[in-house]
Amino acid sequence: MGHDDLPPLELAFPGPERDRGVAAILSGHKTALTGLLEIYEHAGEAVPAAGQRFAVLDSDGRPAVTIEVVEVRVVPMKEIDDDFARAEGRGYADAAQWRAAHEEFFRSEGVSGFLGHTPVVDDDTLVVAERFRVVGTGSP
Repeated sequence: MGHDDLPPLELAFPGPERDRGVAAILSGHKTALTGLLEIYEHAGEAVPAAGQRFAVLDSDGRPAVTIEVVEVRVVPMKEIDDDFARAEGRGYADAAQWRAAHEEFFRSEGVSGFLGHTPVVDDDTLVVAERFRVVGTGSP
């Protein structure tokens, strides 16, 4: 199965943030990612399931790496721990740093524009916490 047969996965928004995320996956530093459950619901997308594969797109919309989801949990933000925060591969020292960065992103203009409002982000906000492994890189 090539990249073209896989659903696309876009980290953040095109630009430096996405480029850093893709680079962190390719380097092996990023083995987890988090999404706001409200975004999945608004987009009418199902929460990913273990075993599902995705083509992670770069900022130009090209497949950069193929990942396979190995674990998915829908949990309140307060349940994200230091280990998961570090697995995000963004240099977070602990869950507090992860939380601050994700609160800022989830309240960003891009997310608010997509949802049509600024989401409530607090301890009980549900996030989709995924762990994954790389199963292929580059174009098929």
